[in-house]
Amino acid sequence: MATEIPTPLLMILLAALESVVGTYAVPQYLPPNPFNWLFIRLAIIQVSLWAIWAVFIYPFFFSPFLDLPHPKGGLPLFGHGAAMFNKPPGKDFLNMMTSVPNDGLIHFRGFFYRDRLLLTDPKALAEVLVTKTYDFEKPSRVRAFLRTVLGDGLIIVEGDEHKFQRKHIMPVFSFRHIKDLYPIFWDKATALTQGLAAEIAESPTYSSNEKAKVTGDVEVNHWANKVTMDIIGLAGLGREFNALKNSDDKLIQNYEEILEPTSEKVLFFTLNILMGRSFVRLLPWKVNARMRITTSTLRDICRQLVRDKRELIKMRGAEQIDLLSILIKSNNFSDDQLVDQLLTFLAAGHETTSSAFTWTTYMLATHPDMQTRLRAEIHKHVPSPSSSNTADLATVLESLPLLNAVCNETLRLYPTVPVTIRDSIRPTSILGHAIPAHTQILLCPWATNRSTALWGPDAAEFMPERWIDYDAAKGVPPEDGRPNNHGGSQSNYSNLTFLHGPRSCIGQGFAKAELRALVAAFVGCYEWGMADPDEKIIPSGVVTTKPQNGMR
Repeated sequence: MATEIPTPLLMILLAALESVVGTYAVPQYLPPNPFNWLFIRLAIIQVSLWAIWAVFIYPFFFSPFLDLPHPKGGLPLFGHGAAMFNKPPGKDFLNMMTSVPNDGLIHFRGFFYRDRLLLTDPKALAEVLVTKTYDFEKPSRVRAFLRTVLGDGLIIVEGDEHKFQRKHIMPVFSFRHIKDLYPIFWDKATALTQGLAAEIAESPTYSSNEKAKVTGDVEVNHWANKVTMDIIGLAGLGREFNALKNSDDKLIQNYEEILEPTSEKVLFFTLNILMGRSFVRLLPWKVNARMRITTSTLRDICRQLVRDKRELIKMRGAEQIDLLSILIKSNNFSDDQLVDQLLTFLAAGHETTSSAFTWTTYMLATHPDMQTRLRAEIHKHVPSPSSSNTADLATVLESLPLLNAVCNETLRLYPTVPVTIRDSIRPTSILGHAIPAHTQILLCPWATNRSTALWGPDAAEFMPERWIDYDAAKGVPPEDGRPNNHGGSQSNYSNLTFLHGPRSCIGQGFAKAELRALVAAFVGCYEWGMADPDEKIIPSGVVTTKPQNGMR
């Protein structure tokens, strides 16, 4: 699709054309250097008139969304634009959903009063995500920024290229194949518990109540990054990164640097979205230089991984079961396309579950009763990490009510990507309301997943039992119930953690299986709480939701 020329630039080009015409048509009425004289004045007048129209007239008198409900307040010129960047991400949109009566659409004004629509109703979400999904695309500026980290993989591409990639990558994430990967998940989950034990042993402290009880202070998110990178290394590439043992690995260092949720990174991301990648790239900013170095290094590493894997397949034949081997053997992707898929697998595959596991440890640290109940379930049904009996591990983990409930409830409350944006690429409609091309639509998993209209008055509370079917009236405890996939909500679209439809997360089965194994091993081996019970944990992050100051 052709790139749209920004209106201010069109105004300047028009001023240049008018200046040429004026210079040749009426030179006798113009001073020396007539072109410059005309161009400067016409450009200023036309851009100013356009700005007045776009900022002060159109939004308040001609916008097609004036009849839609909208939130009160907003800052001069900035409107409610800052809602995208406040912490925790999605908090302001949840407030809008709660305080603004609506029928599925809320209209608000972003920076310079640009029209924005927030979807709040399952029917509206279904139209954008499923029935009219290809009427909407990720904003070009978001894709340009994410492309530097993810390449042109499944998350970035649109249209026919997206259809092609999804069709040929889908078999990699089949239920049967994920079930075969459980032993890898469990082995690495066990290695995580051993790594933590080693760190605690280096500087042990002892519980004041039980002198024999060794305790320690660990930063969970860092370990989560390591173990999920090891898992995606083996399950995704068939390669052992040993991130749990080797903190100097270049791959780990590069990803941690890119995804570290610092204030500078958040500002960098914000400017890329507001001003565009081409503008930010020109700034004399150290982050630009580091981003170029880290992303270039990642591509080089992935390119070598593809070469190594091709050689290994030639030597060992078809015995490889990792995701990269399956894609290579499909013969549907070039080496450059495989590099793009690897960048996507590595980033999305380790970052999403790393974030989910970190938040699960937080929820269980702040809900010790649930942690105790879950530990009892794990000890009763799951083999010890030291046991080699993992033959039916997938069936066992997927059947445990509390384990699945805790994982699902954490994913609901802390969706990895709290806000996602779509731009309409053609005139369309949502709930019968006309949507012009280039309208920005916001889907907010953080807000939708906590909406009291969809989840009831306890929507913001951590209640894993909502994901279990059990008969409380007959005295049946949740531990004896059966896991469900709806959490008591009336619609699938009440839960947007993995989105829905053709743009849903293709790896959600992989992520859930990985999370089950990590949580089961961790809960089975350790009892924990917050290092500082009074610390206020702030969800933050550049793209994904992570604790701003780590998790101890």
